[in-house]
Amino acid sequence: MSNQEKAVIHSGKQLPEKKQTRLGLYVTAQEAYEMWKADTERVKIVDVRTPEEYYFIGHAEMARNIPVGFVKHQWNADKKEPVFVPNADFISSINSQYSPDNILLLICRSGGRSALAVNALAQAGFKNVYNIIDGMEGDLVKDPGSVYDGKRMMNGWKNTGLPWTYEVNTELLWISADESV
Repeated sequence: MSNQEKAVIHSGKQLPEKKQTRLGLYVTAQEAYEMWKADTERVKIVDVRTPEEYYFIGHAEMARNIPVGFVKHQWNADKKEPVFVPNADFISSINSQYSPDNILLLICRSGGRSALAVNALAQAGFKNVYNIIDGMEGDLVKDPGSVYDGKRMMNGWKNTGLPWTYEVNTELLWISADESV
């Protein structure tokens, strides 16, 4: 079995391929919060969702928003989802806020985009970047007998009861270089 074929297990569960990263560093939302509490100077939480998600869905109170990409107002019929475009300023925005000795914990909705962001940062030379594998909203419930079937009600930052807010600290809000607060 090659390295790419090996199952990645975290917290007793096999990680879907879309949540796996080149660095192989994974935490759950609960583990991320414990890491941050233990060393708030070096451990930083970065929310890589769109500014709209950060603002309207809520975010971890201490998370800085640096989106890995944006949703365009176009529909991809093949994928049955909106068109997603990378944030060309993602790496430079991370570099402007963090040093290589920081431990970065990346969060998105459910662990897929944060894995993409971890891989981009690994390619840029970062070594201590973790994927928060259950994200802000958690994984989908897959139980046809449950009223929560198909909803993100399992694990994740919000569902675990960790501190989150809708309030925006403008010092943590991502603003395009073309805009100002």
